[in-house]
Amino acid sequence: MKSILKMLGVVLFASFVFTACSKDDDPADNRFFVGTYNGKVTYTGDGDDVSNTNGSVTVVKGGSATTYNFKFSDGIPDINNVEFRQSGDNTWVSTGELAGLINVTNNKLVIGVTKNGNTWTADCSR
Repeated sequence: MKSILKMLGVVLFASFVFTACSKDDDPADNRFFVGTYNGKVTYTGDGDDVSNTNGSVTVVKGGSATTYNFKFSDGIPDINNVEFRQSGDNTWVSTGELAGLINVTNNKLVIGVTKNGNTWTADCSR
């Protein structure tokens, strides 16, 4: 009976240690900026001009560890496979072929990019 209690004590202690010793969660580490941001969105291109002060952009994980897709409301074409690099503790900034910038944090999304003559903007929060 003592050995069973001793074994149970070791298992309980080990499970406590493993759950209590996890590192502090940082939004940048966990990609907490994935989700929907609401605010002003605009698009100009392909003969379309779209503007909505109550639009939204949903950020979803892309195909690699550092790429993301931006799904716009209001029939605005998506921006896909955008590569990011970390800038500061909790901010990620776009890199690559887009002319302009996408800046995203846990609470704020700002987009101002041009690609193939088309222009997307967003000033959104959550």
